[in-house]
Amino acid sequence: MENLIDTLGDGPVLFGLSCLIGILFGAAAQHSRFCLRAATIEFSQNIWGPRIAIWFVAFSAAVVSVQAAIWFGFLDLSDARQIAAEGSLSGAIIGGLMFGSGMILARGCASRLLVLSATGNLRAMITGLVLTLTAQASLRGFLSPLREKLSAVWTVPGGPTRDLLTYLGTSPALVAGLALICLALAIGFARYRGNSSGRIAAAVLVGAAICAGWLATYGVSQSSFEVVQVSSITFTGPSADTLMGFINERQLPMGFGSGLVPGVIVGAFVMAALNGEAKIQRFEPEMPMERYLIGGVMMGFGSMLAGGCAVGAGMSGGSIFALTAWLALLSMWVGAVITHRIAQGGFGGRTARISPQS
Repeated sequence: MENLIDTLGDGPVLFGLSCLIGILFGAAAQHSRFCLRAATIEFSQNIWGPRIAIWFVAFSAAVVSVQAAIWFGFLDLSDARQIAAEGSLSGAIIGGLMFGSGMILARGCASRLLVLSATGNLRAMITGLVLTLTAQASLRGFLSPLREKLSAVWTVPGGPTRDLLTYLGTSPALVAGLALICLALAIGFARYRGNSSGRIAAAVLVGAAICAGWLATYGVSQSSFEVVQVSSITFTGPSADTLMGFINERQLPMGFGSGLVPGVIVGAFVMAALNGEAKIQRFEPEMPMERYLIGGVMMGFGSMLAGGCAVGAGMSGGSIFALTAWLALLSMWVGAVITHRIAQGGFGGRTARISPQS
């Protein structure tokens, strides 16, 4: 690692690693149909089906791999932003509710929209662009004052107060062991619900990609003379930075976030092409465009307020047991379930369709 950094520099090394991790995540997410929105719809319908099972496989795999890496001394995430920096409990709750509601309207969270865009889904591509522009406006633009005010309502200091495991006095070894049991149960449940072995294995790789992200950035931070932020996979912020980089710069800035988006697109496209699933999909009369756009705006603002998307907060932050990440993830589930049930009532009780491409 030190030789690579000395030869290429921090940015190119982080970019290359994130591209590889993005390819892994994109291919695995496409093949497994990993999707928080689909899982919450099954839950809201009191159906413990294959999509819930896949989500729990991926989440359990992320927790097992990350906590095991911490236990064996390969990771020290005490300086990660989700733990060390001041957090917002109000942002996690309000932003999580908005994000969960938005992903029901848009038929996918930030990561799923990116994966679907790579397969030729124009609905996902346009919604993802709206999400990205809203996220940028929420981070540095005209929506940033509102985000800052909502974030400041209820804050929590960084450090042990924001670390659930430290707060509860629980060791990574115990958590990794319990998560391994949960992973085994989730795999058995996924198989019982009709998921193929290949799809289950892909879900495990989704979780492993989260750990790979933490390991990559931590490894570079330990070998570099520069300050490198330790982080893992997230999509809202990197998508906004990548888009702004293409617009404002002659060359795409090198870093971990800027490599994730191209990597996911390549991985998802290759997997979809191999499986014969790549095809153009447009807006249709029964899929009003305004619902997608409203959902994209809600997710863009909500993710920046909550400190991450369904993967950034829910998976990456959840795997290290950051308090605000777990609160945001819970709020996403609540917002999604409530919105789906309202939508059912608003459309004559019609059950939402969870298509293979959802």
